Amino acid sequence: MSEHAYSVEERAAVYRAIAERRDMRHFSGGEVAPELLAKLLEAAHQAPSVGLMQPWRFIRITRPALREEIYQLVETERRLTAEALGERSDEFMRLKVEGVRECAEVLVAALMEGREAHVFGRRTLPEMDMASLSCAIQNLWLAARAEGLGMGWVSLFDPIALAELLGMPSGSKPVAVLCLGPVQAFYPAPMLVQEGWASVRPLNELLFEDSWASQGGEPHE
Repeated sequence: MSEHAYSVEERAAVYRAIAERRDMRHFSGGEVAPELLAKLLEAAHQAPSVGLMQPWRFIRITRPALREEIYQLVETERRLTAEALGERSDEFMRLKVEGVRECAEVLVAALMEGREAHVFGRRTLPEMDMASLSCAIQNLWLAARAEGLGMGWVSLFDPIALAELLGMPSGSKPVAVLCLGPVQAFYPAPMLVQEGWASVRPLNELLFEDSWASQGGEPHE
């Protein structure tokens, strides 16, 4: 055991937050106290970023009319996604894919403009700006779970339309509509597993050693 390790109880809490984090769609209204929201956003802001570029930008949605417009963008994309799914269209339409109207807070997580100026760590992998923003979102997600709040990441929207709606500058890009707030209960398993939409693959199917998986998707022995 490393001398820098946390206590047994502290380590257990970290692993518990990771294991019990859920992509929530069902919220119970309420509110998130301003000081707690600030604390959660500070946790997001402490995420690692490539070249310390900190590409994340968060827009808090406070106007009900604007929240409704975001909901309508999500609803439009939900129907287009259903059409694209073909034979699974009806099954998809029965899923609850967002909580924009019901959650206490709506945040839009976005990539800043001018990202091309940041070369450090991005010369061959420019998508590391997205990876950095994703780390910030995950920080927020885990902190919210530790505080007993649910959070859902909604990606069903036209990013150009949402950027225009929010007056975002050219070159920036909205990546996530984040629904945050109190919930009646956390799902005991991912909602898509509970609904029979998908199943979780075990780690041993995704972990390889020294080279990519052999034919058939199984790791090398």
